[in-house]
Amino acid sequence: MPEFDFAKSTYSNAGGECVEVARNNPEVIAVRDSKTPPDAPILRLSPTAWRKFTAAQ
Repeated sequence: MPEFDFAKSTYSNAGGECVEVARNNPEVIAVRDSKTPPDAPILRLSPTAWRKFTAAQ
């Protein structure tokens, strides 16, 4: 299994503002900009931090 299995976020839009999220690892949530090269840095969050982030409005 790859370290991260990225999927386009439902918050991404058709104008090229694309965020990809990987939630296949129970210990870390990974977030990246789809326009960056595959070897670009990835934002890694704990599941607790991810829940707080997605709950914030």
